[in-house]
Amino acid sequence: MASANQLIALLKSHLEGDDERFYSVAMQLAAHEAKIGHGKLAEELRALVGQAKARRGLPPKDTEKAVPIGRPRGELAELLGGSFPKNRLGEMVLDGNLEYQLKRVIREQRQAGRLLSHGLAPRRKLLLVGPPGTGKTLTAAVLAGELGLPLFQVRLDGLITKYMGETAAKLRQVFEATERTRGVYFFDEFDAIGSQRGLANDVGEVRRILNSFLQMIEQDESHSLIVAATNHPEILDQALFRRFDDILHYGLPDEVQIAALLKARLGRKARKGVSWKRLAAKANGLSYAEIVRVCDEALKEAVIDQKESLGESDIRRAIEERAYAKAHFDKRAGRA
Repeated sequence: MASANQLIALLKSHLEGDDERFYSVAMQLAAHEAKIGHGKLAEELRALVGQAKARRGLPPKDTEKAVPIGRPRGELAELLGGSFPKNRLGEMVLDGNLEYQLKRVIREQRQAGRLLSHGLAPRRKLLLVGPPGTGKTLTAAVLAGELGLPLFQVRLDGLITKYMGETAAKLRQVFEATERTRGVYFFDEFDAIGSQRGLANDVGEVRRILNSFLQMIEQDESHSLIVAATNHPEILDQALFRRFDDILHYGLPDEVQIAALLKARLGRKARKGVSWKRLAAKANGLSYAEIVRVCDEALKEAVIDQKESLGESDIRRAIEERAYAKAHFDKRAGRA
């Protein structure tokens, strides 16, 4: 909640007609609410300040300062890509345990102020583990959307360099950003940073990068969420696992989940009598991302062919094409 001094300053600046001071105090209140976990309230306050300044013809410079790396500039632009997702948890088809874990993270973040006042810390350091296309990247967007926070994706191509010590210095910049601006910081393909020390192809710089990350995440006391994702947990250094508050495991959907996803995305466009159970059996073995592509392909075909609705054969054809492409790729990759 706002302090007594902030409320007094807010009213006093209003009475004195000091608009700049009024906006400044309002933005301080927004920053405080963001820090204690009230992301949606903070965003609403910032938006109201922006609207007020726009009506008075003033430049929205204070609003821009609220999220200084929402549009990264300079060297930081090489390290972080910023966005403001609107995704929600209801968009995901999850098994019971994973859904519970994500709801718990969101709930703890929304009640962060209460937990902190009792000397407790909400979960905010998460490791997402599972094969490609199973929802790890979408999870980062959903957490940002549910909490009203910006999503900052760490650009590994800008982070990892061939020069000794430079990667650790850039990694430090990312962790400094987590303290300046509350958000969801997403490290995709995390095994590029966290591979085991002592692997046959390991070099000294790789060990230094990992040691730097271990030290930084251990010392991090920001109010941001740090989310790392990997398709290869078997090569992660064991020291990493205890640095995260939760490890979330993702897998391929079963037929019940496939049917639910197909129906959720195509139900409004499908004709009566479509058997989602039969279609799910055909799509068994595809990832969530591949099933989403199946749905998009079926919808595009309907638009091009000027069909008002989709029949079961239309959806089955899209599934078979995707399954064939996957099988062909797996065979060439030696995974058959």
